[in-house]
Amino acid sequence: MPREYALQPFRPRVDLRIDYGAELNPQQLAAVTAPPGPALVIAGAGAGKTRTLIYRVAYLIEHGVPPDRILLLTFTNKAAREMMRRVAELLGDDLGGLWGGTFHAIGSRVLRIHGERIGWRRDFTILDRSDAEELVSACLGESADGAPAVRFPKAAVLCEMFSLAVNMRQPVARVIERQFRSFAPVAGPIEALGARYAERKRRTGVVDFDDLLELWLRLLREHSDICEQYQRRFQFLLVDEYQDTNQLQSEVVNLLAAGHHNIMAVGDDSQSIYSWRGANYQNILRFPEQHPGVRLYKIETNYRSTPEILEVANAAIAPNTRQYSKHLVPVRPSGPKPVLIVCPDGDAQAAFVVQRVLELHEEGTALDRMAVLYRSHFHALELQLALTRHNLPYTITSGIRFFEQAHIKDVAAYLRLVCNPRDELAFKRLARMLPGVGPKAADRLWGRLEACRGPSGGGSTRGEGAVGKEEDAASGAGVACVLQRIATQVPRKATVGWAQFTATVAQLEDPARRGAPGEMIRLIVEAVYAEYAQEAFVNARERLDDVEQLAAFAGQFQDLETFLTQLALLTNVDAESRDRSGSGDEEQLRLSTVHQAKGLEFDVVFLIMLGDGLFPSFRSLESQEGEEEERRLFYVAITRARRELYFSYPLVRTAGSRGGDFLQQPSRFLMEIPEALLDTWDLKMPGPPLE
Repeated sequence: MPREYALQPFRPRVDLRIDYGAELNPQQLAAVTAPPGPALVIAGAGAGKTRTLIYRVAYLIEHGVPPDRILLLTFTNKAAREMMRRVAELLGDDLGGLWGGTFHAIGSRVLRIHGERIGWRRDFTILDRSDAEELVSACLGESADGAPAVRFPKAAVLCEMFSLAVNMRQPVARVIERQFRSFAPVAGPIEALGARYAERKRRTGVVDFDDLLELWLRLLREHSDICEQYQRRFQFLLVDEYQDTNQLQSEVVNLLAAGHHNIMAVGDDSQSIYSWRGANYQNILRFPEQHPGVRLYKIETNYRSTPEILEVANAAIAPNTRQYSKHLVPVRPSGPKPVLIVCPDGDAQAAFVVQRVLELHEEGTALDRMAVLYRSHFHALELQLALTRHNLPYTITSGIRFFEQAHIKDVAAYLRLVCNPRDELAFKRLARMLPGVGPKAADRLWGRLEACRGPSGGGSTRGEGAVGKEEDAASGAGVACVLQRIATQVPRKATVGWAQFTATVAQLEDPARRGAPGEMIRLIVEAVYAEYAQEAFVNARERLDDVEQLAAFAGQFQDLETFLTQLALLTNVDAESRDRSGSGDEEQLRLSTVHQAKGLEFDVVFLIMLGDGLFPSFRSLESQEGEEEERRLFYVAITRARRELYFSYPLVRTAGSRGGDFLQQPSRFLMEIPEALLDTWDLKMPGPPLE
């Protein structure tokens, strides 16, 4: 019987400029030197994901893959530029042929070359989000029947609906059903508006960011020659942050890799926290099904956090049922255990954070190396007040402090107008919130209101619809009476809204209510603002939570004037502190939601408001998927800390539609961490001051 003799593939000797074994740990090295074929790299927090991608690109090029045969897809242009710069530094070569960038940037590049095949000229222009909203507003204005008579979302919310539909590959009606239920009665008109918007873009040669992906996918699907061209060209695909891809991005990637499956997806399913943006963590879980024969690489060596913090992180994510199991292993030396502090209330929690930050600063930790993280923006209300009182500089990742947010200023405008009927800015802000009232109409209405009530500030016998001074006195001489007089002057679209506006102001002017500013805020929400927020804001529920916390804060004041004075002083102090630190030289404590802190790291992290229903949020607990995403968010928060980590929650909270105190239960996520991994501090409150 003949004996087999196998020929080995010829591999010419490669003189590598990089000593990969010396530069990478064994787990990173295995991923970087992976053979062709599908590969999934699960890179834990702080484990060197970016470094792995950079060296993978360099490894491919050093082994003869031309740079223009590699496609590197990222989620930010900054990340793409940084990776390409570092690869060029490693190899000392010009990598101009390497295609690297965001999904949208690559989509735009392909459409500039081949867009005419699907009816788009190469000179199309790209709309940013504000441009898209303006075009949607124009489409709404040109509809046959004008603005709908029923409640209808504003342009920003409509754009979000259309965007989610594209990226999730679902009909607009389905998106409305799942995420914008209050607009289900007008789903048909919204879909019709979406069709007009799409046609208007096509007719005028403009695209929005979502079109760059949708048209790219359409081009590949409808023209097999182009699809095959790019499948042949991009012999190796590398995708960063794969856990954050949405359905549309996943379909584009899978189509490009369909011929050879030389795709390396890098990410961490435990850090998938953007489902509300359309990201689908199922993409990374289903990757082996879509690319048979996939090799799985885990990078679990963590260079960021102490062993004590990583033990807590590993315990925190363990209860999730659908995940790639991983165990972060530390490199850094031992440090203190994470600390749990149970505080009497939100003010005590804020006092603890401020005092501990000052102590750590005295011990040598820079303010900008410390961060306070929270689930929702309103969780930091008491803390912002405490930091302001202590003149401790801080910055918020979103760039907008609590009292300066649009929804807070909207609600405050009602109170300002009731307190001072001559507050022109408050009136115009409220008027512009009505449909059909722009800046010019608001100016005109203010002029009519001033003329109608006369120089005394109350009623007047002059002007159209004037009533006698005796009637003014009987009605309380408030602004609602004057608003009613000029109702015939408002634009037709605003008639219904003006009537509700007038009625709400009349209720707020009731002397019995002016001693309870918190109740006044809740009345505003119930009467007009909840509906307005749904129409105007994509994240309406989060903003209404903020307003409820403002109402709880207002509850400690006995009259409207004192509350508004305090509000103005706090806002002005915030503005002054920013002016003083405008040079950027002054250290500032970082305040951030966990979502906005992803990708960052700090020596010290305070994770506050860890109460059940706060973190995780009540809404997330409606489904197992929601709870597991919140647990991933908790994991992301923990893994931001390098050296010290503090958990805290208040025993008592003020919340609910009618206010009132209630006992706060600790977060279920805290309860899942073994007690032995935490150091518990008893918070001793100061005694009364000496006489």
